[in-house]
Amino acid sequence: MAEELLAEREKPAPRRKVISSPYLHRLQRRHFLLFDVAPIAGTVGAFAFLAVRPFSTTDLVLLLSMWLLTGLGVTVGYHRLFTHRTFRAAQPVAVVLAILGSMAGQGGLVSWVALHRRHHEYSDREGDPHSPNLSGRGFKGRLRGLAHSHFLWMRRHEYPNIVHYAPDLLKNRALVRVARYYYHWVVLGIAVPALVGGLVSLSWTGAVSGLFWGGLVRIFLLEHIVWAINSFLHMFGTRPYESRENSRNGAIFALVTLGESWHNNHHAFPESPSFGLDWYRLDPGYWLIRLLAAGGLAWDLKTPSEDRRAAKRMTETTPAGGPSA
Repeated sequence: MAEELLAEREKPAPRRKVISSPYLHRLQRRHFLLFDVAPIAGTVGAFAFLAVRPFSTTDLVLLLSMWLLTGLGVTVGYHRLFTHRTFRAAQPVAVVLAILGSMAGQGGLVSWVALHRRHHEYSDREGDPHSPNLSGRGFKGRLRGLAHSHFLWMRRHEYPNIVHYAPDLLKNRALVRVARYYYHWVVLGIAVPALVGGLVSLSWTGAVSGLFWGGLVRIFLLEHIVWAINSFLHMFGTRPYESRENSRNGAIFALVTLGESWHNNHHAFPESPSFGLDWYRLDPGYWLIRLLAAGGLAWDLKTPSEDRRAAKRMTETTPAGGPSA
């Protein structure tokens, strides 16, 4: 008996899933101000700058191209490849996707992956960092939930232990190196459109306009598109498949979200690189993955079988909240 007690005492303490400290909360507040609040001010500044330089074709091209590149970095890289490992990719492709995702200003690679894996583990339950469904009932509760999940949760939250949630990424030296230079990639994502805008127009006003539209406005738009998936698509939309949380599809937003708005599909089949699941459901993120696969740069695409999809398809008798966890 004494030996058993001694062995029990010598067992290592269970690894903590989350870490909370004043130092981490200071970092969170700094990131919130720099990359969540500042783009709002930058967008206001962009519209004010129209009095100095009208919106140009160059500005439109920079806005759309930087939004597309960084958006694909988030959905294909951060989300489908690194978080859920829905396919495998050549190391150069993985590194490029990690850099493009970092330019979006939504957090460093390892932290983003850890947070999203925790979201799936506790989705719409206590422990979910950004559920809109845990702030009470009624109109006020739903409004508080939407505000929390869409924006306010980033000010201060428990930090998921990356050793617990992202050990696979920590073993990849190239990806850890990319994550270490996160702030540099965000600055690069703002500097590049400023440089292009200045070179095309050969003027400082073109550089400033490029910085605004291809940099700060692009970050603002992409952030709110991604955050709307966390907030509105856990409260509103269609629900074709059973899942243990309240995820929903928003078909009308499929293109602008690059396929992310097939959110119920994703939660029902998180291992699938295709969020639309059917060819006629628009999913630009999956189109890129298929293109990479055709070139031999991606493989092991794990789409669910028809039988598995049929087994999880909602029926009239299925509860709206899905099966119990």
